[in-house]
Amino acid sequence: MYGKVLSACLQGIDGRIIEVELDISNGLPQMTIVGLPDSAIRESIDRVRAAIKNSGFTFPMERITVNLAPADLRKEGSAFDLAIAAAILATSGQIGTDLQNTLIVGELSLDGTLRPVPGILPMVSGARQKGINRVILARDNAEEALLVDGMKLCPLEHLQELRSGIVFHDMNDLKHDISASAGKETGAPEETSPGDYADVRGQHQAKRALTIAAAGMHNILLIGPPGTGKTMLMRRLPTILGDLSEQEAIEVTKIHSVAGLLINRTQLIRQRPFRSPHHTISVGGLIGGGTVPKPGEVSLAHHGVLFLDELPEFARNVLEVLRQPLEDRQVTISRAKAVYTYPAHFMLAASMNPCPCGYWGAANGARPCSCSPLKIGRYRTRISGPLMDRIDMQVDVPAPDYSSFAAKEPPLSSTQMKKMVARALNIQKKRFAGLPLRFNSELSGKLLRQFCRLKADAESMLQESCHLLGLSARAHDRILKIARTIADLEESPDIELAHLAEAIRYRQLDRRLDLKPEGYPSRG
Repeated sequence: MYGKVLSACLQGIDGRIIEVELDISNGLPQMTIVGLPDSAIRESIDRVRAAIKNSGFTFPMERITVNLAPADLRKEGSAFDLAIAAAILATSGQIGTDLQNTLIVGELSLDGTLRPVPGILPMVSGARQKGINRVILARDNAEEALLVDGMKLCPLEHLQELRSGIVFHDMNDLKHDISASAGKETGAPEETSPGDYADVRGQHQAKRALTIAAAGMHNILLIGPPGTGKTMLMRRLPTILGDLSEQEAIEVTKIHSVAGLLINRTQLIRQRPFRSPHHTISVGGLIGGGTVPKPGEVSLAHHGVLFLDELPEFARNVLEVLRQPLEDRQVTISRAKAVYTYPAHFMLAASMNPCPCGYWGAANGARPCSCSPLKIGRYRTRISGPLMDRIDMQVDVPAPDYSSFAAKEPPLSSTQMKKMVARALNIQKKRFAGLPLRFNSELSGKLLRQFCRLKADAESMLQESCHLLGLSARAHDRILKIARTIADLEESPDIELAHLAEAIRYRQLDRRLDLKPEGYPSRG
């Protein structure tokens, strides 16, 4: 007897439809799974057998062969349990439900209870792209599956429910019940507010730089002594970022679904992610990986911000792996039998002290620096030149004086900064209409030359600056992108000399960070 049902697995952040073929034939009672299954799938033999027996069905005492096609694609996870069990029951004639053109996904407990699996959103989305519009899945996964339009769902709590027949419901029929049950849950923590830039007194230059970075999604580094508000400034960055588009929201939600990090499964993630890993993070934790590859922090920050506080404290090999995703905007993880690609289009935001003690170059009257030139050089060379070259803006954050605290005029708030960012984003949206771009930071090649033309005096200034500061071709292009964003903030159609001069000022730290240890003066 032969039977076939459809299930799915994850390939990166996309769902891949898998045919679960089943053959029941005469022979010694045993069950074999072929088609490059991992250990979790091979263990499903015992889970499926126990679940079928404990649900009141009869497990066939014959030779059972399960093939997961295509056979050359490695499959991982426990999402095939329900599909294998349904195939056995349908092929042996214990259920009469038509399972054709139906996606079946779910993990089984030994008693037949269905458990949710991660990544249900990309799996259901992949099924819709293949023309499959019916899904049988665990009830706890139903609210996430409702995010995909045009699907009919059959949410199950127990394998026994297959005996009475399967009824597929339209999304509108399920939304009320799912939303009501989700509203009763109390386990999901509420997101805390990141604060407001009105809380930060002074630091006008840093706020200006962050506004530019948010308007063009440019990478930014804040450098200054301890206590100047670098971390405080960075953690408020989400309050001025633009909203996610519909396509971006789907991509971000898919990644968090695959990683099992969705807090609210009833709606798409609408706020740009803000990830802040600790400096002890490993290479695998940052870019993804593992025996069963999972998205890393760079992918979880997709279409958002990756904040690295105290940048030089991260291991050198960890920082170096950022070079590829910063350029390619994706991460490729190779394994013996598969290659996984995760998107990683993020804005890098980082902060650091100017030296190990933090007080080199501080204003007069501040605590003197106790670091030797050799220590300062070693500290700064933890960040390689190629990585620093990929950071668009490098901004000094000096210690604020008392006048900034005593000022009576209200400081610039997040609402005001977000309005400026929104105007610049609207200009970019019109400029890039019909193009696969959304931000000025994505410009390159012919499009960069088209949208970032300079007048003769500005071209002369840029040429002289590149010569004096020893800037690379990459830094040259990034200055043009920043200048284009500054012009957008000023609602200027052309890049003026003042816009370019300000953009160059944000690259002047390149030379300072490349100085030899003996080039640093000692203080105190």
